[in-house]
Amino acid sequence: MSTATPTSRRLPLAGALRLGRPSDIWFKPALSVVAAVAPPNLALLALGRLDLAMYTMAGSLCALYGHNRPYPARARTLALVVLGMTAGLAVALLAASLTANAVVLVTVGALMAAAHKVLCDATRVGPPGNVVLTFISSAALFAPQTLGEVPAHVGLALLAGGWAWLVGMAPGLLRPHGPERRATARALNATAAYADTRGTGEGHDRVRAAAAAAVQAAWQSLFATGARTDRTRRALEHLVVRAEVALAAPADTDPGRLRDWAHRLRGTGRVPRVAGAADDLLGVDAERAAAPRPPWRRLGPLGPLAARTALGCALAGYAALALGVGRPYWALVTAASLYQANTTLTWSRGVQRVVGNLIGVLVFAALAPLAHLHPAVLVSSCLALNFGAEALIGRNYWLGSVCVTPMALLITEFARTQDSGRLITERVLDTLVGALVGFAAAVVVTDRRAGDRVEQALAAVERVREDTARLLAEPHPDPRVLEAARRALSAALAELRATADAASGEWWRGALPEERVVLAEQSGHRTLAATVRRQGPHSLDGTRTTEDVRP
Repeated sequence: MSTATPTSRRLPLAGALRLGRPSDIWFKPALSVVAAVAPPNLALLALGRLDLAMYTMAGSLCALYGHNRPYPARARTLALVVLGMTAGLAVALLAASLTANAVVLVTVGALMAAAHKVLCDATRVGPPGNVVLTFISSAALFAPQTLGEVPAHVGLALLAGGWAWLVGMAPGLLRPHGPERRATARALNATAAYADTRGTGEGHDRVRAAAAAAVQAAWQSLFATGARTDRTRRALEHLVVRAEVALAAPADTDPGRLRDWAHRLRGTGRVPRVAGAADDLLGVDAERAAAPRPPWRRLGPLGPLAARTALGCALAGYAALALGVGRPYWALVTAASLYQANTTLTWSRGVQRVVGNLIGVLVFAALAPLAHLHPAVLVSSCLALNFGAEALIGRNYWLGSVCVTPMALLITEFARTQDSGRLITERVLDTLVGALVGFAAAVVVTDRRAGDRVEQALAAVERVREDTARLLAEPHPDPRVLEAARRALSAALAELRATADAASGEWWRGALPEERVVLAEQSGHRTLAATVRRQGPHSLDGTRTTEDVRP
C-alpha cells in the first residue's frame, strides 16, 4: 500500500443541501407507513389510550423497510425487522424498568445504537436503516416503566409489527414482480445514459460508475429470491445481461433500444424477451448456484463504524445530561443518524440533520396550537407528517427531517400536553449537541484500514482480469467459463469503485493509489469490451425482442 503522507479534504456545505430527484417509488413507503400507523393509533384514540402509541409505533414503522426487495425476500426482511425492532424494544424497556440512572441508560442506548448500525449495514437492509430502530429503543429507555408492564407493551409492538408486515406484502398481490422490474429498468436507463457518451464523452467515468452501480443493484434484486426463479425473472435476467454488455461496449450499443425495454417494464405489461440469447445466463446460473456470502463476513470492515457510533452516541447523551436536557435520547439519536460510510458523508449528513431539525421545530411551533385542539387532530397531524417525511426524504435527508422533527415532538404529547417552548428549546439544544459531538467522534475514530481494502479490491480486479485475459487468448474458450469470468470482472470493477469512493471520503487518511485504481479500471473495462466482442451474439444492435413473457 502507498505510504504517502496523510491527506485532508475540504468538507462540503452547500452541496449537502442540494435537492435531488425524487425516488420513482416515493409514494410506496409514504402510503405504507400511513396504512400501518393509522389503524393502531385510531384504535388507541377510540380507547382513550394514546399513551400506548409509542409501543404500537415501534411495530408500525417496520412498514418503512424492504420496498426495493422482491416479495419473497421482502417477506423475510420484514419479519426480521419486526423481530429485531421488538427485541430492541424489549431490551430498552427491561433496562428502563430496572434502573432510573440516566448515565446507565445512555450507555445502554449507545451500545444498542452501535449494534443497530452494524447489523443494518452488514445485512444491507436498506433505508431507513438503523435510525428508526435507534429512535424507538432510545425513546423507550426513558419511558416510565415497571417490570410487569414490559410483556404487554412488547406484545403491542409485535401485534402492530404483524400488521405492518401485511401492509408491506399487500402490493405483491397486484404486481408480484414489481421490485425486480423497477431495478432492471433503472439498470437499462443508466446504461443507456452511459451509451450516449460512447464511453469517451465528458464525465463518462461518473456516468459509467452510476450505471455499474445500477446494474449491480439489479442483480442483487434478482438474486435476493435465492434459488427461486420463473419465466418473468429469467426474462429480466436476460435484460440485465444486456445492460451489463452495454456497460462493457457502449460504442456498440443502441441506447434507444435500452430505453425502450426499460419503458416496457413499467406497469404490469409483458416483459420484453430478448431473442437469440441462449448463452446469456450461463454465468448467472453459476453465480446463483454458488453459496451466498454470509452477512457476518461483512462485519470486520464495520468495526470503526461501530466504534464511532458507540462513542459518539454515548458522548452526545452524556453532554445532553450535563446540560440538563430532559430527553438526552434526542442527542443520542441525532449522533446515530450521522454515521455514513466515511467522514465526508458523515459531515454532509450532519449538515442536513441540523438544517432539517431547525426548520422542523419552526413547523412544530406552527402546528402545536392546532394539534392541541383535540387528540384526533394530533393523530391526524402525525399521520400527515409521516406521509410527508417519506415523500420528501428521497430528495434530500434535510427535507424529510423537516417533517420528522415535528412528528417526533408531537408524539411526545400523546400521553399528555406539554410546554411547546420547552420542547423546542430542548430539541434545538439536543440537535446541536448530538451533531457536534457525533461528528467529533467520527473525526477521532478514523478508519485506518480503508486503504487496505482498496488494495484488496485492486488485487481482486487484477487477478480476475488476468484470468479473463487468459481465457480470451484460448482459441475456443468454454462459453460458460467465459461468461462467468466476464460477470466476475464486472462485479470486481464495481466493488473497486465503491471501495475507492468510500476510502477517498475519509477526512484524514494515507494517500490512496488513485493512479493504480484508474489504470485498473481502464484495463478492466477494455478486457470486458474484448470479452463482449468475443462472445459475438451479445451485440445489442439488431437484437430482436418478443413480448410473450407475462408478469
